[in-house]
Amino acid sequence: MWIYEKKLEYPVRVCHADPQMAKFLITQYGGPDGEMSAAIRYLSQRYTMPTGAAKGALTDIGTEELAHLEIIATMVYKLLKGVPPEEMRRQGLGAHWSQHDRAVYPSDASGVPWSAAYIGVTGDPIADLNEDLAAEQKARATYEHLIALTDDMCLKDGLRFLREREVIHYQRFGETLMRVRDYLGAKKQY
Repeated sequence: MWIYEKKLEYPVRVCHADPQMAKFLITQYGGPDGEMSAAIRYLSQRYTMPTGAAKGALTDIGTEELAHLEIIATMVYKLLKGVPPEEMRRQGLGAHWSQHDRAVYPSDASGVPWSAAYIGVTGDPIADLNEDLAAEQKARATYEHLIALTDDMCLKDGLRFLREREVIHYQRFGETLMRVRDYLGAKKQY
């Protein structure tokens, strides 16, 4: 069981509404390399990890990805706050408005809804951990692209925090992969 503190892991500040940036940013909510995909991937893979430490790493990182999902949702919400429907339409969000108003909906930047097909869970610890390393690098790259797309310094601050957490996750998965390889390669004494 978790204890939930009713505060974000990192404060979200947005200097001004920007529906175009919200459209780009939503991919980190429900896109293939986004936070929802990462959280579900890691929290599913943990069950077939061969050691308690590996299970713990996937649980910890998967739980943190849920916190990042909340940060992204808050960013998108703030970027859309007060934007009139006509402006949403001009910025390519008319279809979103017609179905979801300003609600945060899990999709990629093109409006394609989130799919469980985005997550890789093979049951093979080595394959899954390599998938996780790649997922963290893709998320880092996406954050770098998003940082380049905005001139909102407040938003950039939060995006930089999230990018740096992807780097930390990558490092933890690398350490976990080495330990799991050592464990699986060790001679078993019966």
